[in-house]
Amino acid sequence: MLRVNGMGRALRAAMTAATAAVAAWVVSAPVWAADQYPVRPVRMILGSAAGSGSDVVARVISAKLSQHLGHQVVVDNRPGASGLIAAEIVTKATPDGYTIWLPTLTQHLGTTLRNKFILQNEFEPVGLVATTPFLLVTNSSVPAKNTAEFIAYAKKNPGKLLHGSSGTAGSLHICVEVFQNMAGLKMVHVPYKGSAAAITDLIAGTIQLACPPVAAMAPFMKHEKLRVLGVTSKDATPLAPGQPPISQAVPGYAFPGWYGVVVPLKTPKAIVDRLNREFTRTVNDPETRDRLIKVGVEPAANSPAEFRAFLVSESLRMKKVMKEAGVSVK
Repeated sequence: MLRVNGMGRALRAAMTAATAAVAAWVVSAPVWAADQYPVRPVRMILGSAAGSGSDVVARVISAKLSQHLGHQVVVDNRPGASGLIAAEIVTKATPDGYTIWLPTLTQHLGTTLRNKFILQNEFEPVGLVATTPFLLVTNSSVPAKNTAEFIAYAKKNPGKLLHGSSGTAGSLHICVEVFQNMAGLKMVHVPYKGSAAAITDLIAGTIQLACPPVAAMAPFMKHEKLRVLGVTSKDATPLAPGQPPISQAVPGYAFPGWYGVVVPLKTPKAIVDRLNREFTRTVNDPETRDRLIKVGVEPAANSPAEFRAFLVSESLRMKKVMKEAGVSVK
């Protein structure tokens, strides 16, 4: 029979201790990584094209956020399918905090309507970062100086006016669908791959109406070929100075927008909480806050739990809105 002498027992004890130490390190590694996060650049995915409202917001926020995190936040535009392309990229990303997504009402609408990539269930909510109204805008060649006159003109030309959006079931699309449903109009929807493309065709007169967020319209507010009819907030807002609420012509009409942050499911809570703190710190920074307001966006912040509850509430609200407007994806 083989005997284990004192030296053998010591060696076996040392190996057992070493194995236990390695196991403990493996178990604690994610916590250690979360404590050190970030150690390299962070990628911010957008489900919209350059020049869109979310692109404007992302680039304002990313500059200060990079300073707060100590590493660059790189904006990565992945437009298409009302946000489903961006959503799929994020769901497949490693849940380590280095891939974050800035979804908007558009992406929430698209994913809710298709019942795929549901934000509150298939991602880790980080927090709300901003809210914004939209603007109902027409080409200046349309003989209407306000919303009431546009409604009268559209009723005289049923099925002849075109309205453009950043994609089917996106916020620009639903904004107009709800408007025309409540006003009793009939127009034709033309989807684009981004709000900037829709605005470009609106300027050219290819389409007659669009409903972009204030941030996307900021560079075009004084364009001679465009005329703003009104703002989608319930009441007048300093985010769109001098613009009357559409509800003055269509009682009860309101269509608010928002921007938030989510990360892949199973991202460590310590990283989610760190991102929430830094985004909150960023949007409350006086310089960033001033820049956001100037482009028509109201900084906002809440906790991950509050943002999840907000997304659940928004899902119920938008399902009702889309059903009433008769919107579906074929």
